[in-house]
Amino acid sequence: MKLVGLSRQIAFSMMKIAMGSALLVILGSFVFYYLWEKYWPNDIPSETDITPSFPEWIWILCTFVFVILLAVHVAVKLSRRILEPLNSVAEGIRTLAKGELDVRVSVEDHSLGEAARLAEDFNRLAEKLHQMSEAQNFWNAAIAHELRTPVTILRGRLQGLAEGVFTADKAQFDKLLVQVEGLSHLIEDLRVVSLMNSGELHISPEAVHLSAEIKSVTEMTESMLQAAGQSVRLALHAELVWCDSVRIRQALLAILENTSKYAVAGTVTIGSREQDGVYFLSVADQGPGIAPELLPNVFTAFHRAKDTSQRGSGLGLAVVAAIAHAHQGDVRCYINDAGGTTIELCWPARVAVSPEAHQ
Repeated sequence: MKLVGLSRQIAFSMMKIAMGSALLVILGSFVFYYLWEKYWPNDIPSETDITPSFPEWIWILCTFVFVILLAVHVAVKLSRRILEPLNSVAEGIRTLAKGELDVRVSVEDHSLGEAARLAEDFNRLAEKLHQMSEAQNFWNAAIAHELRTPVTILRGRLQGLAEGVFTADKAQFDKLLVQVEGLSHLIEDLRVVSLMNSGELHISPEAVHLSAEIKSVTEMTESMLQAAGQSVRLALHAELVWCDSVRIRQALLAILENTSKYAVAGTVTIGSREQDGVYFLSVADQGPGIAPELLPNVFTAFHRAKDTSQRGSGLGLAVVAAIAHAHQGDVRCYINDAGGTTIELCWPARVAVSPEAHQ
């Protein structure tokens, strides 16, 4: 049934009062004078006497009282219907202010459109706040979990060096440096994802030789990939590409790090191309692939397969998605013909330049 708005309900109520009062006065007058003329004809005043008689004063007073009671009845009934959802929302706001984010309000009477929609909007707001609170708690716990390991390792090694358990040689400092670099990388990933979630991840696109940037990243990760038994095959688009080269390098590095951890030994193919005004950058491995039920959450921060034996922060691919979206593009993950995983970024050939400074 179509909802009747609150203003229309008030207008209808006022019309009921006005029409009821008019009908009461008109019909009541006919009845009053009919009965008066029939049973007390001698008491009817002359036409020249304009002063109301005692019975007429009684009739006027009774009519006035009845009209007032009718108006009060309609007003009280309408106010109760209006105040019920408003009081419910007000009570919900007070409860929400106390931190009880699971509070919801219910409205049984949906004929007052605006009031009912107000209650529905409050429920949506409370649900959104509840989801944001849960997400914040999850992020806080996840961040604490990810930071705990490198900080614990650093503390243990530094304490060992201070107590003379470890020898202060180059090997020990190299191990400390690895932990510091990993911690720095994790903090940068957190920063990128946070900037994207707040809409503040700005880029500085320019025309670059993306093939040269890709080759530079593969050379930098060569030892990491070789340790995983993987080799790189390039199939690159040689012309200029419009993008933020620093961010694209960061995205490619995150993909290759993910590939070195989770893909089997074999060939990793990095390809780029332009098609219909869109650039594509893809990284394909030879297995073992990703379970179909995990594909929708591949680019969700801190989401990892529960049965994996390799440990990662769960932020790498979320960073890739953030960089792709900052380029007004997208990213997808799918199973390729070799049974492995392909991660593909795409963005328009001409990316709008943000007026804000590069973050």
